[in-house]
Amino acid sequence: GHSNLCEPVVRSRSQAIASVRRFHPHIIQHVKTRSHPAIEKREALHINRLVRARLLCLQPCVRVTPSSTAKTSASSSAMEGLATANVLLDGAPAEATLGSGELRWRRAAGAGEERALSLEDEVLGVEAKGKEVVVRAFVASGATSRRTSCAAGAGAGVKRCRNDFVFEMADGEGAAAGWAEKLRACLDSFGRPKRLFIFVNPFGGKKRAKKIYDTEIRPMFEAANVSITMQETECQGHAREVASSLDLAKYDGIVCVSGDGVLVEVVNGILQRTDWEEAIKKPIGVVPAGTGNGMAKSLLHAARETYSVTNAVFAIIRGRRQPLDVCTILQGETKFFSVLLMTWGLVADIDIESEKYRWMGSARFDFYAVLRIMNLRKYCGSICFVPAPGYEAYGEPVKQVENPTVECHHQNGSRLCSYQGPSVQFQSSDWRFLDGPFIAVWINNVPWAAEDIMAAPEAKFSDGYMDAVIVRGCPRADLLGLLMKMSDGSYVKSPYVTYLKVRSFQLSPGQLVENPKRGGIIDVDGEVIARGEGTYGKSQGNDEMAYGLPIQLTVHQALATVYGPNKIR
Repeated sequence: GHSNLCEPVVRSRSQAIASVRRFHPHIIQHVKTRSHPAIEKREALHINRLVRARLLCLQPCVRVTPSSTAKTSASSSAMEGLATANVLLDGAPAEATLGSGELRWRRAAGAGEERALSLEDEVLGVEAKGKEVVVRAFVASGATSRRTSCAAGAGAGVKRCRNDFVFEMADGEGAAAGWAEKLRACLDSFGRPKRLFIFVNPFGGKKRAKKIYDTEIRPMFEAANVSITMQETECQGHAREVASSLDLAKYDGIVCVSGDGVLVEVVNGILQRTDWEEAIKKPIGVVPAGTGNGMAKSLLHAARETYSVTNAVFAIIRGRRQPLDVCTILQGETKFFSVLLMTWGLVADIDIESEKYRWMGSARFDFYAVLRIMNLRKYCGSICFVPAPGYEAYGEPVKQVENPTVECHHQNGSRLCSYQGPSVQFQSSDWRFLDGPFIAVWINNVPWAAEDIMAAPEAKFSDGYMDAVIVRGCPRADLLGLLMKMSDGSYVKSPYVTYLKVRSFQLSPGQLVENPKRGGIIDVDGEVIARGEGTYGKSQGNDEMAYGLPIQLTVHQALATVYGPNKIR
């Protein structure tokens, strides 16, 4: 089941390069067999190191320091592409073999079942200690080991534990060093990150992020030999400020230990840089330690992985990349970038007004939802959208819609420009519209809005579309029933819910039907970007956009990159 990891034979350098291409498409743009003319010297050295490591992983392995009593079996194993060694495991003699992307072992004389570790899917890191090779792994609960430190997971799926497998080499320290070197070379060939910059938000959720980092996250990165630089965020907007000027050449990726807010700040900070085209290629990891945690849940659920801190960390360690759409939100010359969702109406009111109950954790959403339904609000306004193929029947034709654009600035003849949004224009005939009043408008980029709310069951990470959920008229009892079905996304099947995919979306928010002097809240990724008169929270002057004027969202397909588990559906 691991033939995609390490083929038994590699016949040439070009074959190794092809293998590296599969694991490192973000690094290798073009590589010639003997030269790298268009690549910086540092990048060329890095690619050469990866190719050498891949050659080590794919070529038939040789016996490491074979003993005189086992030369025949060692020679036979080498013919099969395996390295073999006599070891002591938990004090008992055993034979270990290494090859085809796996480390296998069996008790001496064939006693007991053969055990195996997948280097890519289960191994964190390796260390040689004298005659011992310590393999730090992350395996299914119940595996035997010398030292075990299990971390609790949530949701369905297999629970994993941190296990250390200690192999004492019968051939001494030289054999241990050789095996450790080969194991590390194979792990390196998978393109795992070596240097990470980590944001920790100590104020998110129940304010447990720092403790989670110290007890669960940092130990796993250390076990994987990842060099980490940690920065605690001091206030809202701090991560955005740091990301906008961070020397990204020093790091392989950025990690956000928080809810979804720090991730959004990092993306916005990167896209306001003048070198955004290169900066946005830097992978971003997300570890759930806040209130919503929608992105972490979406990534893990899509790969059928248990939702947990440690599984999120392991996804980052493995280094697999997942393209991610980014939505540009424009009002005049003001812009903001979203990776999760935009809400207006019921969902926004619940998300923002429930802040006063933040001490309850994620339970605050259910509690305040009931309060809001008991005193249901409806908002005047209208929406326009460019439907995705297959959704053209929704809404009514629009005569004319303005497509806002923002121009780059010039200084001393040079074009200095942060990211301005996708360069796409739609014809008036592409647009459709719906009039209010509305109970809720919910635009989603990923399936899960929070760890227990599947807002958009059909959403994909990089399909180039947003998933719109629109509720205009719905009795209170049925609305409560919809909320009860949000945990699995089945609420979208209700006749009171309009669900469609869109390429662009424009919201013109209005006042409350019940109170024309009061407006609503527009919430993007958990933060308010606009609010009307009489709403909860800060004054309108602190918001990025004005309530009442049109706000447009447009998707840039696969603009950003996040670390994600393997085999995302």
